[in-house]
Amino acid sequence: MRAAAIFGLGTSPADLKPFQAGSPTEWLPGLPASSSEADVIVIFGGDGTIHRHLPALVRLHLPVLIVPAGSGNDFARALGLRSMRDSLRLWRDFESGKIRAQAIDLGVIVSSAAPTRTHYFCCVAGCGLDSAATRRANQMPRWLRGHGGYALALLPLLLKLRTFSMRLTQVNGNDQTEGEKLTLLAAFANTQFYGDGMRIAPEADFADGKLDICRINTLNPFKLFCMFPTVYFGRHLLLPEVEYSRAERVRVQTETPLEIYADGESVCETPAEISVAAGALRVICSPR
Repeated sequence: MRAAAIFGLGTSPADLKPFQAGSPTEWLPGLPASSSEADVIVIFGGDGTIHRHLPALVRLHLPVLIVPAGSGNDFARALGLRSMRDSLRLWRDFESGKIRAQAIDLGVIVSSAAPTRTHYFCCVAGCGLDSAATRRANQMPRWLRGHGGYALALLPLLLKLRTFSMRLTQVNGNDQTEGEKLTLLAAFANTQFYGDGMRIAPEADFADGKLDICRINTLNPFKLFCMFPTVYFGRHLLLPEVEYSRAERVRVQTETPLEIYADGESVCETPAEISVAAGALRVICSPR
């Protein structure tokens, strides 16, 4: 077996040693140019590293193992990988043939300003309060981002961020629904987690061919501040101001362009269409 290793910021080839120990696999540096050059890809990094390589991973369609080693590891968390030890255990099982790679969905964003360009995401895309917090968190030192940086960036915004008018057009087969409301935050989720462990979409399933959409409408600042801790447990869905739905694709329109972030990275501005690429990524994870 031949494995290609990708290292994100803050990781190095030294992190590979536990995976090489006693292993017959031949290890290759960097992303392969074609699927004939490797049999599997191992990524040492976080959500940002994964996000940047998604177009190539989709094209190669090789099995991918994630080793959580970034400042944000929400995709690994969604796969049940909390540490290098978890990834190492899966690697041994995969190498011995005990488990196989599973096909999961990815989110897809197409901006109206650049309709020929496709942006993939593995976790969650969002705009509004989410984008403002992510922008602030990305300006923090890496060590702080990996230790509650998103929450620290979000807290001061809870009391002062304005709402915006957003129209969502959701499509499921031949059914289409539209709704325009004053909105604080809209999240379009392929997995449950974002913001380093927040369960913004607690019912999300990355193999159901749909996005889970969480929209938080106008809230007074105090109620919003009190709601914040509940997002880590998915209990924000109990509030009447929180709308939750599923769609195969959704059209996002706002009065003025708003920045859309996905997997903690700036992607484009509204208006845009967000959809699902079913089974686009093969990952090594525990059997569901």
